[in-house]
Amino acid sequence: MRRTVYNEDHEAFRETIRAFIEAEVVPVYDQWLEAGQAPRDFYYKLGELGVFGIEVPEEYGGAGEESFKFHAVISEECARAGVSFGGSGVHTGLCLPYVMAYATDEQKKRWLPGFASGEIMFAIAMTEPGTGSDLAGMKTSAKLSADGTHYVLNGAKTFITGGVHADRVIVCARTAPPSPEDRRAGISLFVVDTKSEGYTVGRKLDKLGLKTSDTAELAFADVKVPVEDLLGEEGKGFSYLGQNLPQERLGIAVGAYAQAAAAIRFAQLYVQDRTVFGQTVASFQNTKFELAACKAEVDAAEAVVDRALEAHDLGELNAADAASAKLFCTEVAARVIDRCLQLHGGYGYMNEYPIARLYADNRVNRIYGGTSEVMKSIIAKSMGL
Repeated sequence: MRRTVYNEDHEAFRETIRAFIEAEVVPVYDQWLEAGQAPRDFYYKLGELGVFGIEVPEEYGGAGEESFKFHAVISEECARAGVSFGGSGVHTGLCLPYVMAYATDEQKKRWLPGFASGEIMFAIAMTEPGTGSDLAGMKTSAKLSADGTHYVLNGAKTFITGGVHADRVIVCARTAPPSPEDRRAGISLFVVDTKSEGYTVGRKLDKLGLKTSDTAELAFADVKVPVEDLLGEEGKGFSYLGQNLPQERLGIAVGAYAQAAAAIRFAQLYVQDRTVFGQTVASFQNTKFELAACKAEVDAAEAVVDRALEAHDLGELNAADAASAKLFCTEVAARVIDRCLQLHGGYGYMNEYPIARLYADNRVNRIYGGTSEVMKSIIAKSMGL
């Protein structure tokens, strides 16, 4: 079926992104995989291309677009080529909404031009060792100094994508202890300069997949954060975090759908070329049935994604709808990618084949942004259960 979710501008952007990937990413991607991260200068190229400034207002050097569909195009094209843009998705998809929603005009003037150009890379630090999805249980603290000029930040964070290359990190920290009535109270957001004394990047974590995104542990030892770098109001951090979750989960749903579609493409190319018992693997009925079944599932995921993208652009994508899209698309992707890997036989287990990397990369989709079990709880709650 013909997709109607994208217009001519989106498709022209797709052509630009596809050409950029072929010229700037595919030839060097094996080097990125070996290094365990994309090089820092690659982000300057994304800035020059305009990727980071799509939703940044024009007065700060961006394009001023409000549609999330441009980011969806990037996800689809990266998956199609079997590559990624490193940790840059966090920079645009997760961090920018917080800056746009809660930063003051003065803060936007300081941060957004560099954000758009790639000179100031952002990451966000929520998860802590031992807390996982329980953000209300965070221990990292930020205490206001006696003279009121700065906060003193202490604690640790883990699983921070983009944490190695980041120039600024949105850190969630306690500025007040939780109350018995509300464990979520007392959390604030700070845009921390990674060059600050006492700020330390620990291990670059060795992940199962997403090998080109730099994911790290962070530590804060008496880091002085100027009061001018508090994001939004003190104590409202937890409510702020909840506001961006629908878009975050939509982004994961789009990525999962795109990976599943790419898996079919990789499998189809492989089975049409691979010969066994004197005939192509594609000629066997089992192959045809498996790929047909996968195609039907991906068609359904595409419909879910497209409907969610439209709802998001209209400001109508609520938490339950986003959870439903994420749950469905990530579960579909897991099944489809597994079946497409199976059609590759032993070669599907080799990292030199994109299907193997896709299999590893896809697994985290059912964990980050809220596990599948959390998504089910959200959906059930919306049903009055």
